[in-house]
Amino acid sequence: MLPLTQALPGALAELLRDTPLSPGKVTFAWRAAVGPALERVTSARLEGRALVVEAESAQWAREVSRSAGVILTRVKTLLGADAVGTIQVQVRKP
Repeated sequence: MLPLTQALPGALAELLRDTPLSPGKVTFAWRAAVGPALERVTSARLEGRALVVEAESAQWAREVSRSAGVILTRVKTLLGADAVGTIQVQVRKP
């Protein structure tokens, strides 16, 4: 038997992979990949195969950029390897 913390990401990925790609699905996958704290200070949208992330400040943009490799792996697991190719981070304009 697997602990819930190990089984849940695989089950979530399996459920998401079979649904059509939509803005809601991207937002859900973003939150699942980064957690609620980072999701509160960022937003993400898919433009082609680029995941465009807007951060509230330059500091948050640096944090996302620093963690982009891990985040990209998680998002690809949830949305599919071909759905996202890169992460582009920018500071949200007021």
